[in-house]
Amino acid sequence: MGKAQHIAFVVPRLADGSVVGGAETLLRNLAERAAGHGRRVTVLTTCATSHYTWANELPPGRRAVGDIEVEFFPVDGDRNIETFLAIQDRISAGAKVSADDEQAWLCNSVNSRALCAHLAEAGDQYDVIVTGPYLFGLVYHAAKVRPHKTLLVPCLHDEPFAQLKAFREMFSAVRGCMFNTEPERRLAERLYGPPPAGQVAAVVGMGLDDFTVDASAFAARHGISSPYLVYSGRREPLKGTPILIDYLEAFRARNDVDLKLVLTGSGEFPLPPSLVDHIIDVGFVSATEKLEAMAGALAFCHPSVNESLGIVLLEAWLAGTPGIVHAKGEVLRYQCESSNGGLWFKTYPEFEEAVLLLLNNPDAHHALGQAGREYVLREYSWVSVEKRLIDSLDRAGETAQGQDG
Repeated sequence: MGKAQHIAFVVPRLADGSVVGGAETLLRNLAERAAGHGRRVTVLTTCATSHYTWANELPPGRRAVGDIEVEFFPVDGDRNIETFLAIQDRISAGAKVSADDEQAWLCNSVNSRALCAHLAEAGDQYDVIVTGPYLFGLVYHAAKVRPHKTLLVPCLHDEPFAQLKAFREMFSAVRGCMFNTEPERRLAERLYGPPPAGQVAAVVGMGLDDFTVDASAFAARHGISSPYLVYSGRREPLKGTPILIDYLEAFRARNDVDLKLVLTGSGEFPLPPSLVDHIIDVGFVSATEKLEAMAGALAFCHPSVNESLGIVLLEAWLAGTPGIVHAKGEVLRYQCESSNGGLWFKTYPEFEEAVLLLLNNPDAHHALGQAGREYVLREYSWVSVEKRLIDSLDRAGETAQGQDG
């Protein structure tokens, strides 16, 4: 008794190489690892690939994707974008909204009534339902269908949306949560209070495979002969991209150093004329090229203050590269403090000091990079993460058995 034999993973989009996102990648990896551990896994997701349009671009239905079984459901086409954005803007600005407005925002978010209907009609077959991240209407509504067997992978951030009454109720009603880091778990407790007795509140995270790449390959391929910082991911204000651009411009103006910035990922952003020749934007690249860019960098700079894990920072550490993070990003700073693998800044002078330290002290650069690498191998090996994952799934499965009907 107690093993979670059949697990559903509910995710707004399937990470498949063209779909890029930390939460999507995390849930795909957890699903594959559970399947590799002998559990039957079914991923339930939408027919969308773009997180901008949420258009139904993939055919609905069930089919194998790699080693996992995936069923695609259409995104609801009747959402009112104007209503959604109007309420979202008020929430983002910190305004109090009514319970009715919360529900209107969630109902006009990304949803799939077909997917939720499947959970209601055929959910008996699943011992545990894993879903996330918390911010989507689809995740909220899926968690309400069978809350007693639902585990959230919330990817929770300290942001106005997390203060909503609807999310407080969701966190209290589900079987539990699988958090990415200890700071994320602490944040949930600060926001929603201690978990109810018997609720799963585990720190699981995501494992990473070790790798070896040529640290000189990326610079040679792109003709870079100067030190460079690297950032990988979406370019948008929530990720801190404008700060990074501003700070690079200030650093170059104040120091006689030809420091470059390499960007991988997607998103448009305004580029000052003075940086046109000093930012190397390679867009989407292969996993190998991204890791090569990290391995050859002076530092991986992650200025976001809204992260629940920071997969790209962990990858950079595996490449032996130090991190530079924003001090207000609690998770990333916690990881730097725990690993001794990175530095953090609150203001531009602190950013400049961190960069100059790494430029002028090769021993410190090497020590920070190696400490980060050892931290990832210790805390984020798949051996460690799989044990935490399977233990959490089985704990949830024990309680869920017999409660349907």
